[in-house]
Amino acid sequence: MINEKQATHISKFLSLVLRHQPETIGIALDPNGWADVAELIEKCNKNGVQIDRETLNYIVETNAKKRFAFNDELNKIRASQGHSKAVELGYSNQKPPALLYHGTSEKSINTILENGLQKQSRQHVHLSSDIETAIKVGQRHGKPFVFQVLAEQMYRNKFQFYLSDNGVWLTDHVPVSYLKRMEV
Repeated sequence: MINEKQATHISKFLSLVLRHQPETIGIALDPNGWADVAELIEKCNKNGVQIDRETLNYIVETNAKKRFAFNDELNKIRASQGHSKAVELGYSNQKPPALLYHGTSEKSINTILENGLQKQSRQHVHLSSDIETAIKVGQRHGKPFVFQVLAEQMYRNKFQFYLSDNGVWLTDHVPVSYLKRMEV
């Protein structure tokens, strides 16, 4: 069995391959972001990241953020969200909770207050349903700051929301008028 440090390393590598650069190990994602499990394992091993099916299962099952998912047949894997590659995840528009949250760093506040939340290099803006998760996300980028998103109001105004397999709410952008500053 692998230790936590190894699991983190492999998880980060899988995020790179399944979200951003499958060509790093010479695989291709299908239009829905799926990669063949056997090919993924083979190509990871050929590229210096030692992984077997048991390790892959462990990473998918224990990843705190539930970043990865298997298909029903367990022969394909994909990242649940966060792709910079164009993939169709097959999520349907859903009514979000009244409020959602976006964690960022204090250094990004002014840009967000000028432009709203933009998806940048990703396919969607990522929102959480609780403040604690938003704070954790913000801490990855510096001193955390949280915006409250008036999601229900956006939905009523015809903005689309999707709920990823790992509970992250996704939307194309959030205009400034739907944002409220929160004190953390």
